[in-house]
Amino acid sequence: MPHLIAVSGALGRMGRRIADIATNAGHTIVAPIDMKHAGESFAALVSDVRQKASVVTAYTGGAEVMIDFSLPAAFESRVRECLKHKTAFVSGTTGLLAAHFDLLDKAAQEIPVLWAANMSTGVNLLLGLVKQCAAILSDDFDIEIVEMHHRRKVDAPSGTALALLHAICAGNGSNAGEVVRHGRAGHTGERTRKEIGMHALRGGDVVGDHRVMFATEGESIELVHRATSRDTFAAGAVRAAEWIAHKPPGRYSMAQVLGL
Repeated sequence: MPHLIAVSGALGRMGRRIADIATNAGHTIVAPIDMKHAGESFAALVSDVRQKASVVTAYTGGAEVMIDFSLPAAFESRVRECLKHKTAFVSGTTGLLAAHFDLLDKAAQEIPVLWAANMSTGVNLLLGLVKQCAAILSDDFDIEIVEMHHRRKVDAPSGTALALLHAICAGNGSNAGEVVRHGRAGHTGERTRKEIGMHALRGGDVVGDHRVMFATEGESIELVHRATSRDTFAAGAVRAAEWIAHKPPGRYSMAQVLGL
């Protein structure tokens, strides 16, 4: 069923792909949101004559669901606008703080909301697998997380890497804040049994690589996800928007969307 969609961060790399994929699926972009091009033709800016709306700097209603891939600074405004206009909210914005998630929980009392660090099918499957491994493997296995993204990414570690950390901790009952070790340098001493190493690499145009390693004496297990196109994330976001558009108020997850 076609939907009316608002896109926050519409002129970013993800926003452009979301608009294209959503339009290909028969949906209509009614509110492309960007801070720098207010009033300009979205069609002209993205070279897509199918787009009929003009760019706006704030959401004033008219959509069934908003897809937000912007920045933390804009996140609160978008959530409050969706609350005001009773619009479902889907977000993949990373680098959020505890206060942002508190706001999301409050919004979920009145509208359907979904936030995910990563909206690809493969990554959400990976989250389930690492949780299962962490639950099954003994404390003899050391755990390391390595992620790599393009040089323009502004937050580290990635939201997906943090989601992997929390999935591991949910599996083995540890506390993420107590066990995470961000990189190593100098004379660090022996690795402790409880710590989980977190390493962020940046360079080139890498869309997103994530690797989780479980290593012990004599053997190791590696779980890897490699994204080669942003379309996998954009398609996941559109799928989430289609799924959540007319759900009752509540906090939803990509696992629910994907039936995992």
